[in-house]
Amino acid sequence: MFFSIIIPLYNRPQEISELLGTLTHQTYKQFEVLVIEDGSIDKAGDIVKSFEGKLDIRYFEKANEGQGFTRNFGFERAKGDYFVIFDSDCLIPEDYLQIVNDSLSKNWLDAYGGPDGAHHSFTPLQKAISYSMTSPFTTGGIRGSKKGIGQFHPRSFNMGISRQVWEKAGGFIITRLGEDIEYSIRIHSLGYKIGLIPNAIVYHKRRTDFVKFFKQIHFFGRARINIYKFFPSQLKLVHFFPAFATLAMIFTVIVNILNSPVAKFCNLMLAVYILLIFFHSWWQNKSAKIAFLSIIAAFTQLTAYGLGFMQDYWKRVVLKKS
Repeated sequence: MFFSIIIPLYNRPQEISELLGTLTHQTYKQFEVLVIEDGSIDKAGDIVKSFEGKLDIRYFEKANEGQGFTRNFGFERAKGDYFVIFDSDCLIPEDYLQIVNDSLSKNWLDAYGGPDGAHHSFTPLQKAISYSMTSPFTTGGIRGSKKGIGQFHPRSFNMGISRQVWEKAGGFIITRLGEDIEYSIRIHSLGYKIGLIPNAIVYHKRRTDFVKFFKQIHFFGRARINIYKFFPSQLKLVHFFPAFATLAMIFTVIVNILNSPVAKFCNLMLAVYILLIFFHSWWQNKSAKIAFLSIIAAFTQLTAYGLGFMQDYWKRVVLKKS
């Protein structure tokens, strides 16, 4: 199996340096790397060039179109039997491609996804954000696991498709706002076999502060409504939970201001939730600091997603605006 690794890049030269550094240590060597600069101002051409001789690597520049169409640009120029796409803020374990190759040899998948996690070198904040994105008390623990709801939809930070899938399905038809979920659903609809490779993990750095994290997750909430506009049946009750949680937090603030009799009950429920996050994160990360930051990350995630979801639900579903 020859893999083509496709990485869209936008103003993140330091991230691509770290990512490419991890790819030089892959134990499985049959792969190429395509780095596509998506209209960046802060370019990474010199950094990518420094990896020539260490990797079979090519570098391209194009006008800004967003990550979905930038991946399409890479698909059209890839030589591999199988295309693998990563986000630029990922670090790849040295046995990643070997795990994928062995898994596909035993149990063929036309497209696959893998989980993400926190590397030991990540900052406490990055580890807290990683915990929040995979916690049973925020996402239900189903992201990148076998405990999915309905079809498994690979996410583009860690996703692979066969050349045959690309030739039949084409590439991404939207470039942002849930483009990977739309693509996964479309691949499913064509009858291809998609699955999770549990051990094909990547270390996802995500955002470096809570403001950037909020903006990213707010975008994710809006993206869920964008997917609904393509595939109405894919909007499940579970997707409303962050909105319900956000409304519950607003309600708790209001009843406390009004000194309502239900305030004590709301505060108790909130305290229980906070303690669950704190002690579970502490147990998982072995750090009280990360556990404390995990509380902030969890509430940031829930409110950001909930507000983004409600904003576009009202605008695009209720008011039927484009």
